Amino acid sequence: MPRRRTRPVRVGSVTIGGGHPVVVQSMITEHTRDVAACVEAILRLHRAGCELVRVTAPTLNDAHAIGAIRAELARRGTPVPLAADVHHEGTRIAVEVAKHVDKVRINPGLFVFRKRRQGQEYTPEEAQAHRDEIERDLLPVLEACRAHGTALRIGVNHGSLSDRMLMTYGDTPEGMVESALEFIRICEKHDFRDLILSLKASRVPVMIEANRLLARRLAELGMDYPIHLGVTEAGDGDYARVKSTAGIATLLAEGIGDTIRVSLSEDPIHEIPVCYDILQALGLRRTKTEFIACPSCGRTRFDLPTVLAQVKAATGHLAGLNIAVMGCIVNGPGEMADADYGYVGKGDGMISLYRGREMVKASVPQERGVEELVRLIQADGRWVEPKEEG
Repeated sequence: MPRRRTRPVRVGSVTIGGGHPVVVQSMITEHTRDVAACVEAILRLHRAGCELVRVTAPTLNDAHAIGAIRAELARRGTPVPLAADVHHEGTRIAVEVAKHVDKVRINPGLFVFRKRRQGQEYTPEEAQAHRDEIERDLLPVLEACRAHGTALRIGVNHGSLSDRMLMTYGDTPEGMVESALEFIRICEKHDFRDLILSLKASRVPVMIEANRLLARRLAELGMDYPIHLGVTEAGDGDYARVKSTAGIATLLAEGIGDTIRVSLSEDPIHEIPVCYDILQALGLRRTKTEFIACPSCGRTRFDLPTVLAQVKAATGHLAGLNIAVMGCIVNGPGEMADADYGYVGKGDGMISLYRGREMVKASVPQERGVEELVRLIQADGRWVEPKEEG
């Protein structure tokens, strides 16, 4: 599917945007000053396939601790790309942490924090004074990022828009977009363009509309910054996964999005498979075998769930292959036309094996079906031995 054209932004050993594969990221939950625990959590996520790990930096002491985390990762020979999350007291913390990470994330709604004005509107002069204050505080961050080759993520959250944005645009996707654009314009004024943008919300329709609007506005303004996608505060369990997929996959299918995070109220290790499943389903990454299987019906003459499980156990390590398990020959050969190999029930304890659209073994006893499927793949030179665990 066509993807929105963006500039490439280097973040450590990965590149976000510029036609590169969509980057999978997550965030550890350990206290940042517990350096040993953070290092282990980062390495665990990285081994699970996480390509960029975010660490929170709520204080200056946490920013210093991230330096120790980075040093320990380097000592172990695993320089995992790191991002730092900066909210309040943004300037001092971001300047320090830019020395130690590959990307700094700031929240426009909190970067220069002001108390609520209880409905009192900002005058044009007050609004300009606030923008000037943002520029004054952001400039040292840009200089630090430039000096250390650190990217900057402008990460807007629907739930933390500034008071001025809320009064001007309301609690809307437009307010989220304008909040990001205000910071982008300051960055461009000072010729800093190693930017990644994100507009996150806990409500899927808001998140989708905000990112669609952002992509349109960027195109109108001739801006080509990559976009990070995520549904924030999605919760846990099946619904959180469905909710995250609804938002992220919808936008990826429209060509919007260059890096993703599925935010779960669980161990973050569980976020990584969901990310890769989303990318695999959309054809953006091939990290495992793609299985095609019918839901079964009265025509099925074998226990399809059991057979599917057996096929997956035998071939689930063959990343890049499409393998179909179909209950009967009525719809099977047509529905599995895109598969590399097919296992199709014939009835009376017999199955057929297909290579693409071609039937290559017509009457195989079901008890030998998986074995014969493996032999067919081996004969075609497409078999690899599964890696031993541990």
